[in-house]
Amino acid sequence: MKKTRKKKSKITKFEKFLLVITLVVSLSYPFMNIFAKSTLSEMNYKLESSKEKIALQNKNNESLKMKINELASLENLESVAKKMGLSYTSNSIKTIDK
Repeated sequence: MKKTRKKKSKITKFEKFLLVITLVVSLSYPFMNIFAKSTLSEMNYKLESSKEKIALQNKNNESLKMKINELASLENLESVAKKMGLSYTSNSIKTIDK
């Protein structure tokens, strides 16, 4: 009787290398995906925070502009002039248009 020999399939070094690379990539993909999504989420949070700060600063700027206009009004100038003892004559006031 003859013994039957099983043929062993030999895997070359290149095939082993490809197999290892495929396994590493396929196992690390979920971690890379989670990392990318968490980074994106963090950037979105920072963006929204910056938008809120910008909106708050715009409100503050608008408030300051209104205060400047109030302080620069003719009524306020007259009251400050009277407190300082200055007299008001309409001939001495000159208006400059912007």
